[in-house]
Amino acid sequence: MGISIWQILIIAVIVVLLFGRGKISELMGDVAKGIKSFKKGLNEDDDDEKADDGKTIDHKPEEPVAMKKSEDKSQAG
Repeated sequence: MGISIWQILIIAVIVVLLFGRGKISELMGDVAKGIKSFKKGLNEDDDDEKADDGKTIDHKPEEPVAMKKSEDKSQAG
């Protein structure tokens, strides 16, 4: 037993009666604004990543673990 076209129509009529046409159109407008701002945010992130490609981070490597252990043994003895 699947959902028939009549059941869908009855549900649609009930939704329109409860919320009214104005509320539904406002809701759809808000959803559209949210989607547009989301896409705009994604495009801004892509632009930021392209601008950050030239940056480097200076990193001073630490001493290897093997050297630290040999120093500890020499200090203990």
